[in-house]
Amino acid sequence: MREGGKSQKQDGESCGLSRQDFVQRIYSPHSIAAIVSELNAQGVDASETLDGTGLDRSQLEAHTTQISYRQLDTVIRNALRLSKDSAIALRAGQRMHVTTYGMYGYALLSSPTYADARDFANRYIRVIGPFCDASNAYDETTVLCTVEPRHWVDPTEDAYRFAVEFALAAHLMIARDLVGPSFRYSHVAVVYATPQHVAFYDELFACPVLFTQRSNAYGYDLATADGPVSLADPRSHAMAREMCEQILAEVNRGGGVAADVRRMLIELRGRYPGIEVVAEKLSMHPRALRRRLEVEGTAYRDILAEVRMHLAIEYLRKTKMTNEEIANRLGYSDAANFRHAFLRWTGKSPSDFRLSLGI
Repeated sequence: MREGGKSQKQDGESCGLSRQDFVQRIYSPHSIAAIVSELNAQGVDASETLDGTGLDRSQLEAHTTQISYRQLDTVIRNALRLSKDSAIALRAGQRMHVTTYGMYGYALLSSPTYADARDFANRYIRVIGPFCDASNAYDETTVLCTVEPRHWVDPTEDAYRFAVEFALAAHLMIARDLVGPSFRYSHVAVVYATPQHVAFYDELFACPVLFTQRSNAYGYDLATADGPVSLADPRSHAMAREMCEQILAEVNRGGGVAADVRRMLIELRGRYPGIEVVAEKLSMHPRALRRRLEVEGTAYRDILAEVRMHLAIEYLRKTKMTNEEIANRLGYSDAANFRHAFLRWTGKSPSDFRLSLGI
């Protein structure tokens, strides 16, 4: 762990979300509450953990409190600085149970089958303000769940590892609440290097754990979570699902026009047009698009840089493409311009970044 657990980037510079997504307060504070509780058990006062968030302990217990990813990011960095236990994220994640998630959790509990519960989780996970997005892949006997941090994009940063560890532990607790205490992963794979608390991985997951892999994922035997859910209730599930649908619509609206621009650029992957073309596709005048983005705290060039950074990290992590090939994919005139941009984004050259991942 780097000194103080702090990153060089602050206030959303490495953000996987737009500025608007990062600051909008629409999520329940359950994750922050878990981190605060875990640090409190270590003797750290809640006011220290919440420093810089504008929140106090009583607000975490109010059902009306809503938080942003910026506040969550602040708490993570405080936790990394304050905790003397490098396994803080895994321990905090263990405090997450299915009922912690409100209507989302009750919808999972009342799902007709475990397959329905997995489908529900894939569709609605963003309503809870998750540390990581998650997606499932299946074969005849196994489920493989891949998780990727929503906000923390650099696997060499402590905050990235925190997000993955919290998600892995929380997913395990929810599965045990749904299936039973005997549920376990068959294996765990993570992108980052072996941490100093590796022994706690063995204790918590009790399965093979692989570090410096190309993706973060866990697998489990489909037979351990198949068939009807014991607490299935169609009426309760329909009610909870309807409420989650409303929350999801709010989350999707919260991204604003910046989210529309980002989705368009991600789909284009390298064929990046000017703002005039993007505005035309959005049925807007370029000046109107610039004003809308300014209101949302961003600009077209910032969104383009963010998309390029995400894709660059993805290519460096998951492919063997050369810097020249990546530069071409990202629309740079040459590899030197790409290297300069990547150094500005991450503080590392592309080659050093790959070396830090053990790739």
